[in-house]
Amino acid sequence: MPWSVADLADAIHEGLRSRAAADDLEQAVYGFDALDELGLHPILHQGLRDAGYGVWPERRYPSDTGHRKKSHGKRCDAVLTPDSKAIREAGIKGTLYDTVPAVDLDEVFWLEIKTVAQFETEGPFRRYSAELLQPVAKDVKKLWNDGLINHAGLLLVLFTADELIAEHDVAAWHRRCLERGYPVGLPAVRRMKISDRIGNARCTTALFPVRGV
Repeated sequence: MPWSVADLADAIHEGLRSRAAADDLEQAVYGFDALDELGLHPILHQGLRDAGYGVWPERRYPSDTGHRKKSHGKRCDAVLTPDSKAIREAGIKGTLYDTVPAVDLDEVFWLEIKTVAQFETEGPFRRYSAELLQPVAKDVKKLWNDGLINHAGLLLVLFTADELIAEHDVAAWHRRCLERGYPVGLPAVRRMKISDRIGNARCTTALFPVRGV
């Protein structure tokens, strides 16, 4: 099935926009930009679910499903399916057990998520640039190196003091990937203002297609 990176980006953006409005209404001391990466995942997942996607967190990569123990192997932050469908387990297609509307592994969308904030509750995040440019590319390599993945993307969520910083850093990250020969396409970028509680006044999401989605 064809996947629209723009539609996924819209769903994620709307989920974050709703959370920002809820934080403001609550007059929260800290906004969602103060959450760590794992703390932000449920908000992103809910935005996608509200848009009708199935969201399956922490799924093992296809090439690692051979491990006998389910706790072993590399895991992807989230696997997405259309119309909230389940993921069809290997080997049951066409059998008596294949009774639930489901999507084959070669049709799902594998999503890795990386969040980086200029400011944390303790003050400026001194490793902002290093955290942005180094570990993020490793997630692209995981998606790229698994030959059983057909549809994938890397979601970059940036919290910055202003929009110019985010624009520069998204472009710098994309350029770094292209210089290394990674198959990363043009991102679907969404931007919004957030209430400045700790120094971050902008939230930028950039969903980069991987493997030519």
